[in-house]
Amino acid sequence: MREPAVALLACPSCRGTLAVGDGRVERDPDGHVMSGVLACGGCAARYPIVRGIPRMISARTTRDTTETAARFAAEWKIFDHMSSYQEQWFAGWVAPLGAADFRGKTVFEGGCGKGRHTVVAAGWGAKQIVALDLGDAIEVAFEHTRHLPNVHAVQGDLMQPPVPCAAFDLGFSVGVLHHLPAPRAGFDSLRRMVRPGGKVAIWVYGLESNEWIVRWFSPLRESVTARLPPKALYWLSMPPSAALAAAAQFYATRIGKLLPYRDYLRKLALLPFREIHSIVFDQLVTPIAYYLPEAEVRSWFDVAGLSEVTISWHNKNSWRGCGTVT
Repeated sequence: MREPAVALLACPSCRGTLAVGDGRVERDPDGHVMSGVLACGGCAARYPIVRGIPRMISARTTRDTTETAARFAAEWKIFDHMSSYQEQWFAGWVAPLGAADFRGKTVFEGGCGKGRHTVVAAGWGAKQIVALDLGDAIEVAFEHTRHLPNVHAVQGDLMQPPVPCAAFDLGFSVGVLHHLPAPRAGFDSLRRMVRPGGKVAIWVYGLESNEWIVRWFSPLRESVTARLPPKALYWLSMPPSAALAAAAQFYATRIGKLLPYRDYLRKLALLPFREIHSIVFDQLVTPIAYYLPEAEVRSWFDVAGLSEVTISWHNKNSWRGCGTVT
């Protein structure tokens, strides 16, 4: 954490302002505060800075949320690779927003995982980014972004975010809200971080086309695979990953153009096996995954009073949405 990041943070308990506390402070050559304490001027709470990351988890964070974050942290520590195609995928998830919407903006990312989207947003010219994640995946994100002066990796809960309300020009969350115990509440929290006139963008699993997953696959995931140790799940997920990779190559043929899931699987055909393995592992590891109908996603934006709302069906299996805070 570089000290200018403090101005973008707030106590998750009382929203009070923070300052690097008195006592021993260690910095690295790049100017990161690697160890120390953030002290709240309002309620006197103190949050440690450990290995360059402010650890600002609220006491109100639920056990379900923590357990889900821990499962994903294990994933991103195993599949910690970055890739050249992540910009193209990120652009698809946040469309119609693009690089111009990030350029010069102060950005909040709700659930950064290993930091692959953070790196893209930083490269698109964001002025500053607070990249938040609840689990230890934030350590992977920090290593991937520590060289970027406009990125600040913070450990915290999207439901109790350690940032001021209405402090950001743009807030986005890709692939996170559907893993929260209450996805709608996560969206509302994200919206509150964005000032009037700013943009909110999300991407979530869709129910449409995925009803079979909810009926047949989700019970297996919840009762079996989400309970397995990550190392065991790594090997267990290898055969279905190989099957998915083979299916993707078949979908790349002329016959595949006529089959369901063609848009998504034809994109998978362009990926290396390690990425496909990561996608399968991702589907199996989480104890919570909601598949959301279009009407529900639209209701989030409507009830929140956002304007210029765009909701679109991405790859015919998921929903992406963006709107302007009024």
